[in-house]
Amino acid sequence: MDVLRASSSIVSAPSVLTTNTQFHKPTFLLKSGIKSSFNPLHRNPSKSRLFTTLSSSPTTESVEPPLPEIEIDDDGKEKFDWYSHWYPVMPVCDLDKTKPQAKRILGLDLVVWWDRNENEWKVFDDMCPHRLAPLSEGRIDQWGRLQCVYHGWCFGGNGDCKLIPQAPSDAPPVHTFKKACVAVYPSTVQNDIVWVWPNADPQYKDIITKKKPPYFPALDDPSYTKLMGNRDIPYGYDILIENLMDPAHIPYAHYGVGRIPEPEVKVDREGGRPYEMQVKKLDINGFTGKQDGTNSFFIAPCIVHSYVDDGTDPMADQGDGSAASSESRKAPPPNRSLSLIFMCVPVSPGNSRVIWTFPRNFAVWIDKIVPRWMFHIRSNLFFDSDLYLLHFEDRKIMEIGVTNWQKACFVPTKSDAFVVGIRRWFNKYAGGEIDWKGKSSGALLPSPPREQLMDRYWTHVVNCKSCRTAYKGLNALEVMLQIMSVVSIGIIAATKQNMMSMVARTAIVSTAIICFAASRWLAHFIYKTFHYHDYNHAVV
Repeated sequence: MDVLRASSSIVSAPSVLTTNTQFHKPTFLLKSGIKSSFNPLHRNPSKSRLFTTLSSSPTTESVEPPLPEIEIDDDGKEKFDWYSHWYPVMPVCDLDKTKPQAKRILGLDLVVWWDRNENEWKVFDDMCPHRLAPLSEGRIDQWGRLQCVYHGWCFGGNGDCKLIPQAPSDAPPVHTFKKACVAVYPSTVQNDIVWVWPNADPQYKDIITKKKPPYFPALDDPSYTKLMGNRDIPYGYDILIENLMDPAHIPYAHYGVGRIPEPEVKVDREGGRPYEMQVKKLDINGFTGKQDGTNSFFIAPCIVHSYVDDGTDPMADQGDGSAASSESRKAPPPNRSLSLIFMCVPVSPGNSRVIWTFPRNFAVWIDKIVPRWMFHIRSNLFFDSDLYLLHFEDRKIMEIGVTNWQKACFVPTKSDAFVVGIRRWFNKYAGGEIDWKGKSSGALLPSPPREQLMDRYWTHVVNCKSCRTAYKGLNALEVMLQIMSVVSIGIIAATKQNMMSMVARTAIVSTAIICFAASRWLAHFIYKTFHYHDYNHAVV
């Protein structure tokens, strides 16, 4: 419950969450035609209990730290295939239909663009077959084709080359050759998010008919709010996943950002306490967990999903993986419902991306009045407050080796159960590492200065339509305030003293001072909101 209350505050207005709110379990459907052995809404009675029960009071006699009790449903011989799953690219609300945009997933350089001829978002290999220039630096021409601006080659929605300007009209049509085509990745839009299948092999062209991305009915329900955000993170995918499933760090790493109910016995300023956490089931598709009435799921490879269990029965999964009918989705929920949905994307070693949304069916009017960028102020501060810690934690784990995590880290309490579950899954099914398929050497670049590491502009603002628009508008307002200040002083200087009353002169001088002060305050606000806002744990 604490993690729901605290995390929801990073996007919700202060008045949204109250202690009287009743939470209801949102339905989660794996929209897939392939039957999966992992379903967060159904439990498998056949379970083998491995590992010892976690002790809350370890002794010095222990050779290895005690591990939480984890129920595993298979023998772990199956290998997780990173390239046989859907990955979220970006929310549609943050994509621009007028130009191509670059994204990296699993070390693959991709370009996302709007094909107006087919009214679809397309995801291509971000490389022109001519001289390997990035297509994301190109443009969409007047015929709706993706054009490489290096030599003007144009491509259609199927990756086929439509035009090579340098080819003579009376010569063989070299643009029709297979080598002139661009690799196209299967893509789809679901829950207002563009998803990609990271394998351009023609056999996966119609993969959407066999396997679909995870589906969240609340995100298509008009009675729910579904503000989304995204940010590039300078630490690895595995660190991002385990951090999002670690409620015990919130009172400390995010002190003063999230609202945490005080425990009955307060042992320190922050109010940390023991957590009753248990991993219920773990298999190749992820795991389910429970913590103080909160259900948590890790749906491999991308989804971290939490909600409060109120005992209601979830909607039954459709046999064909389809969503519930529009009539059932439009029916207003009888009680308040809130869940946390994080979508975590492996970008490259030491880099990841997170897309978040917290659908709720109460106080929806707030999101219609308050612009989205204002919610992102708190969201970014939430990520900033532990970003520096996690960046260097990632590097320490890379030094010791991810498979040696258990030996290096001491995790003696139940509060680390989900983190241990993530590491168990990662080591058991993925061999402790992401398969980059040669797209990355695995080496990490040197850590940049703190201000550059925690930069918000290039990791969020340029990728968020709402924040980008606000940034331009507030900068224009700052310039206007400076101009008004200078003009006011100019009027005073150009006007003879006996031609203006003292009252008018005082009013103009006051206006100049106020405009100048407002412009300085606004400049500081813009910098802290859209560029860099440090979080010093020692003085908070």
